[in-house]
Amino acid sequence: MPIWLEAGFWGLLAGSALVLGASVSWFLNVPQRVVAGVMAFGAGVLISALAFDLVDEAETTGGLPPTVLGFLGGAAVYVAANVALNQYGARHRKRSGAQQPSESQHQGSGAAIAIGALLDGIPESVVLGLSLLSGEGVGIAVLVAIFISNLPEGLSSAAGMKQSGRSARYVFGVWGGIAVASGLAGLLGSVLLQDASPATIATITAVAAGAILAMVADTMIPEAFERTHLYTGFIATLGFMLAFTVQRLG
Repeated sequence: MPIWLEAGFWGLLAGSALVLGASVSWFLNVPQRVVAGVMAFGAGVLISALAFDLVDEAETTGGLPPTVLGFLGGAAVYVAANVALNQYGARHRKRSGAQQPSESQHQGSGAAIAIGALLDGIPESVVLGLSLLSGEGVGIAVLVAIFISNLPEGLSSAAGMKQSGRSARYVFGVWGGIAVASGLAGLLGSVLLQDASPATIATITAVAAGAILAMVADTMIPEAFERTHLYTGFIATLGFMLAFTVQRLG
């Protein structure tokens, strides 16, 4: 299978976890405390993958200065885009409660939430595409981390969308579209950077990693802490150690 096609497949697979999470939330009454606990676990998984796979690999391949600049740049771009989207009603897009505004409460919030979900998912898929360029196959630890973290994202956000009166067509249209976009992002990441230098790939990996960490801190951890409170840290630690174990055994 060509690398670009494989990258698209893994990106689509990771993105499909969003649809799976949304389906569970839409058809089953999942307690918000459970959703928050899974969100805390997913946050810990992602943080571990960032530390031991993405940032470490970027620094080893491209050196410390490109890694630092790329990491901070990715976080800055994500935060700037997130601040802009918050003004249009996307601030609580991952919240499972009644925080998300309906379209009647905030005109244009539906589109902003969809764009925000896309903003959250694209860096993860680009990283999957880049991981294939080494010739050693997809990074299993990163794939597992993204899939596990996407489940509570779909769960939590779809619950909030349902409470705000969004239709099933909107909810599954958003998450289905994000899953397809994730596949395309992985595909394009491998195609456009196939002949790039190791330093370039390392920098872009660091950019994506910075964006992912900013997303975890801005959207996932607040949702988790709101419901699990003092247990959030321990649950996130469990997720962190699971991802670390997968990385070491992989």
